[in-house]
Amino acid sequence: MKLLDLQGYASPEDSKTHIRIPFELEEGCGKLNLRLQYTPKTLENREKALRLLKDSYDLYILPQNREYAIANADQHLPLKNLITLSLDDARGYRGACHRQDEVQDLYVTEGEASPGLMAGELVPGPWSVTLSLHCIVTDTCTYRLEVWTTEEDSI
Repeated sequence: MKLLDLQGYASPEDSKTHIRIPFELEEGCGKLNLRLQYTPKTLENREKALRLLKDSYDLYILPQNREYAIANADQHLPLKNLITLSLDDARGYRGACHRQDEVQDLYVTEGEASPGLMAGELVPGPWSVTLSLHCIVTDTCTYRLEVWTTEEDSI
């Protein structure tokens, strides 16, 4: 049963923020499935990427090391958007999936779960997914979160 199909957009101003998305899990769920996908993954505009890197160097690198960092900036390209997911059930924290993949298919059952998530009772009641928008480097980044249940309790 489809519980959630949410699409949204993020911009660089959304970097370092979180989006909490609540949903209800009903009695009798055998498997909770989640899919997070976002696009684009990389910033293809090299000049813009180098400008962003230089701005970050001004903030995070000691002045005496900046020239070296700028000269070697290519080793940090391409810059990538990063959105990760964490999961909470009615009782609390069920795990986090801080992966680099732009498409993530995840699941939780009583007996097993995707790495980063905790297997266990699929407690009926309020659950939530939190999307962590660590870094958005493209002008816009489209994301989609799908959550659905199935009766089966294994993959």
